[in-house]
Order: sequence, then C-alpha cells, then structure tokens
Amino acid sequence: MKIFAVGMNYIQHNKELDGALYKPEKPVIFTKADSALLKDHKPFFIPDWSEQVDYETELVVRICRLGKSIPERFAHRYYDAVTVGIDFTARDLQREARDKGLPWEICKGFDGSAVIGDWVEKEKFLDVQALHFHLDINGKTVQEGCSSDMLYKIDELVSYISQFFTLKTGDLLYTGTPVGVGPVKIGDHLEGWLEDRKVLEFNAR
Repeated sequence: MKIFAVGMNYIQHNKELDGALYKPEKPVIFTKADSALLKDHKPFFIPDWSEQVDYETELVVRICRLGKSIPERFAHRYYDAVTVGIDFTARDLQREARDKGLPWEICKGFDGSAVIGDWVEKEKFLDVQALHFHLDINGKTVQEGCSSDMLYKIDELVSYISQFFTLKTGDLLYTGTPVGVGPVKIGDHLEGWLEDRKVLEFNAR
C-alpha cells in the first residue's frame, strides 16, 4: 500500500504558505510511509521532536484497481471511494527542508501523520470534484474547502502519478489542503466532515 500526497494544490493555501498566489507548473507529489497511516479513530500522538505540528485537512481517494500510465479520461475508473484525511506536517522541519532543498519525508511521513476517515463510495455523490469538507477542533470549524477549488483535479492527479508509479488496489491519494492550516495541541478533539457526513473523529495526545 502506497500513500501519495499532493502539495500546493489550492491557490489560497499557497499564498498562506509562501505569500503568493500561484499554480505549480506540475503537480507537487510526495509520499508517506505506510507506517504513517492512522485509522479507526485512534489517537494521534504529537511527536516531541517538533515544535509545531500542523493539521492539513484533505479530500482522500482510494485506488481500486491496478493501473500504469492511465489516460486522464479513464482515471475516474481507478478510484472508488472518498473520505476526509489529515496530512499532519512538522512545520518547523518542513521550513528547514524547503530552505535547504531537502526531501520532505521526515516532516511529512512520520508515524501517524496520515490520518484517514471512514470511506464513502464515490457513487454517493453527484460529483467528487464538487465536494465540500471541513475540520472542527473542539467543536469549532477551523478549516474548510471544496474539491472544485483544486488546481489539479483528481483525474489529472491519478493520471500524472501513474506515469511514474504503478497504482495498486488500496493505494491512497491525499489531494491537497485548502487555506486554514494550523497547529494541533495535546487534548484537541478533531472531527472531519465530508458534506453532511462526519467521517473522521479522534483526539490528539
């Protein structure tokens, strides 16, 4: 099982992160280790080696069949379910890595950094490219987005990634975070919503 993730896929988040509105020339793809996956509403343990771990709420899709070099027009056949996930990021380590041109694996792929909610079959929705999602912390909405605002759409991402990696059943794709990321603290209660469905709920410790 592989975990793919997309950086800088919402223009307002790019301004939040870098101070400028822009679209990357190509999708920014990175991976997380399989040990990063955190599911079944288990608690997230904030690592003691980072001074700032940020939540990044994202729409996640589940790959459902084997595929390589998938044409974009057929990409919709290769995923069958969606949910809300969180790409936890050690922001202090990421800043250092970006400044030095270093890889992101440590700041993005550490244990428990890929939280995943309950899956919803994509047929439940009229259009996966028009889904609203949001994150509540301690009962207050802190981040919200809509998949229609993605700079690179889901089918584009699936097609692009499959040029370099063979997609397999069970692989996951975190599609990028909208504006509104922020730090998580010990004791926080996090709830992720996909339209009117609560698909994610866990505590930070």
